[in-house]
Amino acid sequence: MDVAAFSDDNFDVKEWINKTFKSTEAQDDKDGFVSSLVSKLQLYVQQVNGSLEETSQSVLSNLPRILRDTQLLQQEAIALKDKMIIVKDEIVRVEKNTALSMVSLENIDRMKTDLQLAKERLHEADNWTVLANDVEEVFESGDVENIAIKLFSMQKSLTMLINATDYEEKKLQLEGLKNRLEAITSPQVVQSFTQNNYDKSKYYVEIFRKIDRLPQLLKYYHNCVKVSLLQEWRKIIEQFHDNTNTIAYSLHLFYDKLLSEWQNQLRYFNQIFSLTKIDNLIDIYSDLLRNLDPSLTDCIQLSLKQHESPMQLTILMELKQITRNFSNNLNTSIDITLKSTNELSDSNKLLQLAQAIYSPYITFISKYNIYETALLSQQLNSINCNHDDLSDIINSMSLSVSKVIDYSLEANKRCKLFTNGCNYHGLLKALNNFFKQYIEKYNYCLKQIERRMSKHEDWNLFQMCLTLLQTIGELLVQIEQFEKTLVINIVEVNNKLSSSTISEFKQYKILLLTQAGRNELNELILSLQNNDTTILNSIKKLIYKLCGDLHRTTYEVIFAPIYTQLMFIQKAPAWSNNINNDTGNDNIMNLNADLPDFSFAPQEYITQVGQYLMTLPQHLEPFLLRDNPSLMYALKAADTQYTTGSSESSFTDILLGIIAKGTCQMFQDQALSISELNSSACKQLATDIDYLGNVLDELGLSLSINLQQMSLLLRLTVDDYLTGSVGCNARIVAAIRQMRNIASSG
Repeated sequence: MDVAAFSDDNFDVKEWINKTFKSTEAQDDKDGFVSSLVSKLQLYVQQVNGSLEETSQSVLSNLPRILRDTQLLQQEAIALKDKMIIVKDEIVRVEKNTALSMVSLENIDRMKTDLQLAKERLHEADNWTVLANDVEEVFESGDVENIAIKLFSMQKSLTMLINATDYEEKKLQLEGLKNRLEAITSPQVVQSFTQNNYDKSKYYVEIFRKIDRLPQLLKYYHNCVKVSLLQEWRKIIEQFHDNTNTIAYSLHLFYDKLLSEWQNQLRYFNQIFSLTKIDNLIDIYSDLLRNLDPSLTDCIQLSLKQHESPMQLTILMELKQITRNFSNNLNTSIDITLKSTNELSDSNKLLQLAQAIYSPYITFISKYNIYETALLSQQLNSINCNHDDLSDIINSMSLSVSKVIDYSLEANKRCKLFTNGCNYHGLLKALNNFFKQYIEKYNYCLKQIERRMSKHEDWNLFQMCLTLLQTIGELLVQIEQFEKTLVINIVEVNNKLSSSTISEFKQYKILLLTQAGRNELNELILSLQNNDTTILNSIKKLIYKLCGDLHRTTYEVIFAPIYTQLMFIQKAPAWSNNINNDTGNDNIMNLNADLPDFSFAPQEYITQVGQYLMTLPQHLEPFLLRDNPSLMYALKAADTQYTTGSSESSFTDILLGIIAKGTCQMFQDQALSISELNSSACKQLATDIDYLGNVLDELGLSLSINLQQMSLLLRLTVDDYLTGSVGCNARIVAAIRQMRNIASSG
């Protein structure tokens, strides 16, 4: 039996029993297996008890010996402590007795050292003299290696003569000799670097390192690589000037050359200089890209002059994308190199390199709104809204809304791609100009409607007005949604650009914007954060004004037939032919005055108005009695009265109410301009007013208070007029009294 499991600190009795009873023997005869297992366990318990008893006896028998050994160790420790005290006292005594001797020995050793140093300096001074006398002969021989050995020896000697009185003079002499050696070797150095000759370059690196002129050699290397790449740039640009290549293809070729040369020069530099630091190569590329001849900016400007304004932004975007790809690839190469060499990047140098890459685009990005405006204007001109038929113009405007919003969304994408979201303030300028031009098309359409207006009913023109109003409402909805998209994009881009973990190659606020541009962007972000204004607020105000103007025009189109009929009030036969005169009509007047109210029928002008008002709902049905959120949105923007409505039916009631209010007001104004009314004419005018009230009642509307009072005042007898007019509008009371020639109370 394996009893090792019993010694485990996490021993589980149940688990051990279950595991034991899984054996074949236990399954065959469980009772016998249990009896056998219990016997074995009892036997093991007896063995363990016996072992414990033996161990206890052994420990008890050894305790006296352990105690004796402990006492001996204690005595030896006390003896050792006493000896250590004696030794310490001896050391103190020796130090006191030998202090003067040690000082003397130190002085003697110092003197010996000074004598040896003086000897070496004298030797080096003598050696300097010999080397200085021989160096001219070596220079005449032209043997660069021997010259370097001599100069290295002189440099070594000079370090020993630092306290000599003519040290500065000797130092200047040595620097002059180094300059002469540098002048002799410079043509060969340039040639070896230009040809990437590893052996020669390595040879000159060792020479310049020995004479402490390695920084000067790095400058030679810097200039050689820069000049070589500048020559490559000029070759590529010559093909562009000859119209052999486009500027995009030329730039692509040059960037490919820079990327391949980066890897080549990185390997070459590490081999010849035995340095892994890439700062030198970063400096070379920064210097090169800042000093291209001709500059990339000039080349781009030349290319833009060859194309029309709307195409210029497309060209710039293509070039900017090529540059961005190059920047990303170069950044990746630098990161890989830094990781492989365990170097830390110099953020300032990386930022300078990134600025050198993107600097040609700063000028063009500052003018982004001009390029974007030109492109949007071309796209807007492609929308043909110039038709002979007004209905065709309105249909074109309706179809143009989705196109205009699509153009705006494309402009947003262009802003992200070309300016990396840094020039949203420029985009907003372009969009404002774009939308203003587009709204002018609606104003033109509105003027065409106004020219077509007549004094008679024109339901086709009325439907055109509502269709155009619906289109403007759809435009307003789309612009507000587009505005929300813009705000979200601006905030997201700004958060990304303002992140502290962003790479130097993606700090586009610094790379692409002037200081003035950064200030404008910051002001835009601040205004959004403070909710000071909406970014398309001026455009929405123009649309609100357009909605209001079109609503007034629509009202005038609807009201024109009513206006025409109500203009007949002053010349209506019921009172224009019954003015008191000397024609002998008094009996006829008195007869008519005695007729009951039901004997009077409304005149033709008011029945024409009533019939027209009753037809209005059926003409409004196609627009307002169905789901038409765009039209409702436009109506709300046009007149605050519609803001109280929440359903299509309520909008219909509001529009009818506005028409009814205008009808009542004009009826009142025209009726009050009647010069004189006899009793019969008063009843006729009251009948006309009541008829209008009945028509409005059928439409679910009501007659104005003033007209209700006029109807009441017209039916009052002369004797009851003063008492019956109490509580009515004083102006209405006075006007009716004057028309009826009723004397005032005074």
